[in-house]
Amino acid sequence: MSLAIYPGSFDPITNGHLDILVRASQIFDEVIVAVLQNTSKHCMLDFQERVELIQAVTAHMPRVSVDSFFGLTADYAQLKGAKNLIRGLRAVSDFDAELRIALANKKLNPELETVFLMTSSEYLFLSSSTVREIASLGGPTAGMVPEIVERRLSDKFAVQVNRRNALSQS
Repeated sequence: MSLAIYPGSFDPITNGHLDILVRASQIFDEVIVAVLQNTSKHCMLDFQERVELIQAVTAHMPRVSVDSFFGLTADYAQLKGAKNLIRGLRAVSDFDAELRIALANKKLNPELETVFLMTSSEYLFLSSSTVREIASLGGPTAGMVPEIVERRLSDKFAVQVNRRNALSQS
């Protein structure tokens, strides 16, 4: 059985992430979406929210499970018995950073291979940071994230956006 780990912070999970995940699940028997618990990174969505949202949007995918980890990705993969990491690429600039990460993971765990999947062209512009910025300013995120994520972001930022609008009108 082939197992792959799809690690990341997923803050929030986007339709681009899901695009990569769907295709990875067609290549591997099982894919674990591994949500990194990174205490040094300030996330918009707390750790539990991210896990719950990913579980909700992948519930219909029998080959996909959701887990979390703290520490090194290479160690987590070894713990799970995975020999493959999945990483999505949008542009050449992504490749430069991802190549360095892949080489570091290979140094830490020589049995680990990183499999790069190019995102579909409709998601080339899409990143979690883009979604966070749009959502925080009250913009629409439809088509960028699954509906349940869109609703969560809208609810999360509604108070801030209303407050900003009230201040700008005074």
